[in-house]
Amino acid sequence: MSKGATETVRALWTSTREEYWRTRQPLLPLSQASPGHTLPTNTVWRSRLSVKMALLLAFSSVLLLVGPALAQSPDMSYGDYMAQLQACPKECRCPPSFPNAVYCDNKALKRIPTIPPHTWYLYLQNNLIDVLSTDALRNATQLRWINLNRNRITSEGMEEGALAAMLRLVHLYMDDNLLSSVPANLPSSLEQLRLSRNRISKIPAGVFSGLDRMTLLELQGNKLQDDAVTEVSLKGLSNLVQINLAKNQLTTMPLGLPITITQLFLDNNAIEKIPADYFKGLPKVAFLRLNRNKLGNGGLPKNVFNMSSILDLQLSHNQLTQVPMIPSGLEHLHLDHNQIKSVNGSDICPVSADALEGYVTETAPKLRYLRLDGNEVKPPIPRDLMMCFRLLRSIVI
Repeated sequence: MSKGATETVRALWTSTREEYWRTRQPLLPLSQASPGHTLPTNTVWRSRLSVKMALLLAFSSVLLLVGPALAQSPDMSYGDYMAQLQACPKECRCPPSFPNAVYCDNKALKRIPTIPPHTWYLYLQNNLIDVLSTDALRNATQLRWINLNRNRITSEGMEEGALAAMLRLVHLYMDDNLLSSVPANLPSSLEQLRLSRNRISKIPAGVFSGLDRMTLLELQGNKLQDDAVTEVSLKGLSNLVQINLAKNQLTTMPLGLPITITQLFLDNNAIEKIPADYFKGLPKVAFLRLNRNKLGNGGLPKNVFNMSSILDLQLSHNQLTQVPMIPSGLEHLHLDHNQIKSVNGSDICPVSADALEGYVTETAPKLRYLRLDGNEVKPPIPRDLMMCFRLLRSIVI
């Protein structure tokens, strides 16, 4: 609550309290009244009290509504708060309890209305917008989050510099649009960029320059081929943690990925093999998804997954007939819907038989979940498999 509002409430409360105690005082007997003197009555005082109590309650009600909103937006004054609500576009909703958010979703909008200047969160999903203009966002330089999913924005409809002034923008959602290229001139503050299910076939060189704060890049469901995902095209993403390239047109493992990647999603492509030393350039990969590709035994060198960082490996719906070598630190392995006929624990165990004799929990293989359904493997589970992977808690056959 602002200082001025606090003082107003305090003064109104003090005055009301004085009126209350005055109504509690007994009336002066008429015999003690001086001639011509008109005594105030308890009725008059109570009337005054009722008016002030009504004012206090009304003012308190306003503060109960505005107070929490201003508490969520400490940089917003009461004047800014009122100006923000008054500037709310007629097509949108601007909740008084959440003044930094503007909801313009599901309105069949064909253009972006003028957005108030104190907007942090802008929701424009599920509309018919085909242009991202600089005019509409000219005053909304405090934006942190924009959701433009499921519109009709094309690369030609992305006006140059439309987002350049958004120096605080952290999240940009543009899934399910009609983009053919990754947008240029994105603000350096961006941390998450979601461009899934567009028509993107190219990543212009230098488009990610200066975006060293970005940690997540979603590009699944586009038309990217091998020559589009290169070290040159991804240059600038020096702190990227997760990249999703699923459902594209890749036939080889993408080259030049940032060494900071821990989550790599490549499902639903046409990848046939993984180079033997591929993961030497990605020492932090912990979650790897290669479901629904064309990987066979020949496409997986013996120790290709021998990484200390990997925790979750998914190779479902491929063409494998054997279980690949399992790294000691792996915890979850998905091999369902391949062509595997049998599982030999001795062949795939990452530690020697001698090491198993001196079994120590800290150094034992960490596999806890193994999925083998959709293959030709039949129960029972081989004893040597359980002897090696003693931490296994779930096997699906």
